[in-house]
Amino acid sequence: MNTNNNNTLPGVYCNSKVSYSRFRTREVKIGDVPMGGDNPIRIQSMTTVDTMDTLGSIEQTIRMVEAGCEYVRITAPSIKEAENLRQIKNGLKKRGYNVPLVADIHFTPNAAEVAARIVEKVRINPGNYADKKRFDQINYTDDTYQSELDRIYTKFKPLVKICKEYGTAMRIGTNHGSLSDRIMSRYGDTPEGMVESALEFMRICEDLQYYNLVVSMKSSNPQVMVNAYRLLVEKMNVENMNYPLHLGVTEAGDGEDGRIKSAVGIGTLLEDGLGDTIRVSLTEEPEKEAPVAIALVNRYSKRQIAMQSQRNQPIIQLSSSNLTEPYEAKEVNAFIGGSLVPRVVVDLSNQNTKDPFILDSVGYRYDAVNDKYHIGEQSVDFVYLGSNLPSFTLPGNLKVLYNYISWNSLKEKGNKHPVYTISEYNQAAQRDPNLNLIFISNSDLEGPEFAKLKIDDTMVFILQTSSLHGMADQRQFFKNFQEIGLNNPIIVKREYPVSEFSGPIGEDTNPEEPISKLQLYAGTDLGALLVDGLGSGVWIDSPATPLDKITSTSFGILQATRSRISKTEYISCPSCGRTLFDLQETTQMIRSRTSHLKGLKIGIMGCIVNGPGEMADADYGYVGAGPDKITLYRGKEIVKKNVATSRALDELIEIIKSDNRWTDENNNALLQ
Repeated sequence: MNTNNNNTLPGVYCNSKVSYSRFRTREVKIGDVPMGGDNPIRIQSMTTVDTMDTLGSIEQTIRMVEAGCEYVRITAPSIKEAENLRQIKNGLKKRGYNVPLVADIHFTPNAAEVAARIVEKVRINPGNYADKKRFDQINYTDDTYQSELDRIYTKFKPLVKICKEYGTAMRIGTNHGSLSDRIMSRYGDTPEGMVESALEFMRICEDLQYYNLVVSMKSSNPQVMVNAYRLLVEKMNVENMNYPLHLGVTEAGDGEDGRIKSAVGIGTLLEDGLGDTIRVSLTEEPEKEAPVAIALVNRYSKRQIAMQSQRNQPIIQLSSSNLTEPYEAKEVNAFIGGSLVPRVVVDLSNQNTKDPFILDSVGYRYDAVNDKYHIGEQSVDFVYLGSNLPSFTLPGNLKVLYNYISWNSLKEKGNKHPVYTISEYNQAAQRDPNLNLIFISNSDLEGPEFAKLKIDDTMVFILQTSSLHGMADQRQFFKNFQEIGLNNPIIVKREYPVSEFSGPIGEDTNPEEPISKLQLYAGTDLGALLVDGLGSGVWIDSPATPLDKITSTSFGILQATRSRISKTEYISCPSCGRTLFDLQETTQMIRSRTSHLKGLKIGIMGCIVNGPGEMADADYGYVGAGPDKITLYRGKEIVKKNVATSRALDELIEIIKSDNRWTDENNNALLQ
C-alpha cells in the first residue's frame, strides 16, 4: 500500500543536500484539498475562539481562509465541542466556504470518534491520546512495554476504523512537550522519543490498513524540531513509509521573535525539500499566521521556477559524504571562533559616518553630554566601513573593518582590520598581525588564487554565495573546508537585494514587507546553518532594511538557534479555544516587566495541554488553570497553584527573585 518513490537511503533525510527538490510523499485526501504527492505545500492555521461560539468560529474561519488558509483547525476538548463542529461546518457551507476542517484532540478519544464523523481530518497527540502524564519514571521490560502497546492498540483502533469508514484523514502530531511517561522512561526527552511516539501509532494504522495519515514533530526549540523531523524521515524510509509532513515550531511567540523562530525551524526543513503543509504558530490573531507561511512557501515555488528557467551551476563537492558535522573552528586572537559566541557584523559602508548617533542602530547608544557610548546586550561586534572613514572616535571594543586598500592607508590601525579578496591577500605587501578577513565562496575552492593562499592563524573567512540554493552551497562549503583540513572561523554572509522581496501574495502588499521577509529569509538561510553548528558569525546585507532591524534580526537568529543568548525568551502558545486568558495581552504584560532578564526562558501557556511538558524547555512557566486562575512553574515543577490572574505576574517575579535570577533594568555598560 505504500508508494515510496524516493531514492533516499537509510540515514539520509532528503533527496539531495546539494540540489533542491521536494521530497515526494504519498498523497492524502483531506476533503477537496489533497496534500502530499505532487500537490503544492498547503497553508493552515487554528481558530482561537471558544469552539462553542459557533458564529465566532465561523467568522474567524472565514477571515483565515481569506488570508490564505487551506485548512482550518478547531479544538475539540470534549464531546460537546466535537458535536458543535457540525454546526460550524454547516454555517460555513451556507456562507459558501468548503474549507476542510481539522479537529484538534487531546486526552479525549470519545471526542475524536465523534469529530471523525463530521470533519475532514482529526489531529491526535500520541503523547496524551491513550496516556496520562504524571512525570513518572517507569522501568519497562520488553514484555511490559509490549503490553502497553497492546493497550494503546485497543484504545486507538475504534478511531482508525471510523476514519476508514468516513474517509477522514488523521494527523499524528507529536509534541516535544507532551511525550508520555512511557516514551520518556524508555527514550528520554529526545528527538528519538518524539519519533517513536508517532511511529507506534503509525504502525497501528498500517496494521489496520489505514494510510490516510499526516505526521508532525513539533517543539518550541527549533533545533529539537529540525532533528526530530529529519530522524522521522530516516525512520520512515527504513519502514517503507512516506507520509506527508506537517511542519511547525510550536509556541514560537509573537512579533519578530515568533517569525524568526518559525523560519529557523520550518525554513531549514523546506530548504531540503521537506514539508507538505505548514502552520506558523504566532501569539497573534490566526489570520496573521497565513501571510508568514505563504511568504516562506512562495520562496520555494519561485526557486523551482528559477531553477527550471536558468542554468544553475552545480554545487562544488570535495567530499561524497552526506553527513553534516558541526564545524569546530579554532579561536583567532580572542576575537572570534573557538568557544566564543558567534559574532555579528553590520555593514555601515553606505551610511553617514559623520554622525556618532549612527551607532545607535547597531546597539551603541551615544550619550552626547558625556561623549560616551552605552553598550547593550545586542551591540554588534564588527562594523564594516569599506572605504567610509568616520569623523568621530568609535567605541574601543567595537571591531572596525575596512576594505584592504583603505585599511592599508590608515596611519593608526588599532582595532581596525582589513577585509580582502583572495587575490588581494595573496598580493598584499602588508597584513594585519592579529586579524585578516577574506571574502570567499564555495566556487573559490577550486580556483588558482585559493591554491596559492597560505593559511595562517590570523585568517577569518567571510563566506558568500551566488547560488540559487544558497544555504546548501554554504553548508557544503563547511564540509569542503573540513575535507581540505582547515578550521579557520567562518562568518556567513547573505545578501538580500530589494528584488528578493518582490512578489504578488501575502506580505508582498505590506509596506513593512522587506523587513518582515528579511526575518524569514535570513532566519532560514543563516538559521539552517547555525542549528547544525556551522558558523562563527553572521553578516546580513540588506540595503532595503533599516540598520536596527538588521541588528535585531541577526541577534534574533542567534537566539532562536540557541547560539548566542542576548534577551529573554518567551515560549508562548498561539491560543485556541481551550485558552483560559487573553494570551496576546498577557504575553505583552509579562514581556513588559521581564524583557531585561537575559537568557531566561519563560513559558506562557493558555491551558494545561502542553503546559507541564513544555516547561521542560523553560525556566519558569505561567499556565492557565481555570477561569481567572494561573499555575506557576519552575521548570516542570509546580510552585504555586490557582493564583488569581491579578496577582500571578507579581508572584512569578517573586519566584524568580527568590532564585536569585532577577536583575534590575538599565545596567548597560558605559564605554569611552
